[in-house]
Amino acid sequence: IRLWDVETSKSLHILNGHTSNVRCIDISPLQNNNNNKNNKSNSVGIIGGNGYTICSGSDDKTVRIWDIETNKQLTVFKHEHWIYSARYGSNELVSTVLSGSNDKSVRLWDIRSDQQIQIFNGHKYAVFAVEYSPFVVNNIEIGGTSNVICSGSTDNTIRFWDVRSNKKELYVINGDDKKDNGIFCLKFVELKKEKCNNDTGCGINLCYGSINGLIHIWG
Repeated sequence: IRLWDVETSKSLHILNGHTSNVRCIDISPLQNNNNNKNNKSNSVGIIGGNGYTICSGSDDKTVRIWDIETNKQLTVFKHEHWIYSARYGSNELVSTVLSGSNDKSVRLWDIRSDQQIQIFNGHKYAVFAVEYSPFVVNNIEIGGTSNVICSGSTDNTIRFWDVRSNKKELYVINGDDKKDNGIFCLKFVELKKEKCNNDTGCGINLCYGSINGLIHIWG
């Protein structure tokens, strides 16, 4: 794994430890370098300081956590097969990593305790994409943040899960069997809408890319 300076095109760090192909990486939430909200010219996140890490998933069946500044490997989480997707959480889930694997499972890990929090089973084939959603379900706390994750698979489904329970999925989106042939990637985007009627989920759309080259937007 290499970390590059995009201004100089120089390699800053090389992280060695995986014993097979590295398929995915994610960087822990960045510190905002903009103290002045009115200054739009300086809005780039800064990597560095305590707590900034990289997670990576590999064909060696592991998700590994790395310290950006020291290049040291901090933690190793293990699946039963190749890792296709790994993502950091944010807000209340900032200390978690979500991963999807060829073993058909989605797993949630606590990077503070180095323990698996949940395993979500339901996909029939490999999980190529995982994502933290902006949605909240059954949360009585005022201002509670998202507790829903989603996953996409070559079984041509996108499944939504409650992070507090590993029971059956909350909801399933079925791809078009004739056009998609499997879900490869996911991304939530916020699109402006004229009327939202105080709906907290209004304007949030789910984009997904399929094996057959199509991109779909759900809203």
